[in-house]
Amino acid sequence: MKRKGLMLGVIMLAGIISVNAQFQRRSVEERVKTIHEKIESSLKLDSRKLADADSVFANFYRSQDKVRQELMGGGERPDFQAMRKKMKPLIEERDNKLKTILGDDNFKVWKDQIEPSMRPQRRGGGGN
Repeated sequence: MKRKGLMLGVIMLAGIISVNAQFQRRSVEERVKTIHEKIESSLKLDSRKLADADSVFANFYRSQDKVRQELMGGGERPDFQAMRKKMKPLIEERDNKLKTILGDDNFKVWKDQIEPSMRPQRRGGGGN
């Protein structure tokens, strides 16, 4: 009986740790690394352009985190409309800089293929 209780406790602890890890926000460096790998494998840019793109993404993610912190700082439920409104200029600025670095063809690949693959996938379903 003690074994079953211990095993149940270990399984519950592992589950809690797993769920907690999924909801932790990744650091700017981790997010930039992920983008870097996707861009590098898809677009085959030279090292200077990759470094420039990394810098654009790092600045974008820092600004994005700052906006999130401002809007969610009170601990209350975030206003997603306000967040979307504040994020729009950041996204436009990022895209303008990327278009300059990547060029039109590579920027199109970014917008059509890479960027959509970076969006968080929502879990769950229709409740069937």
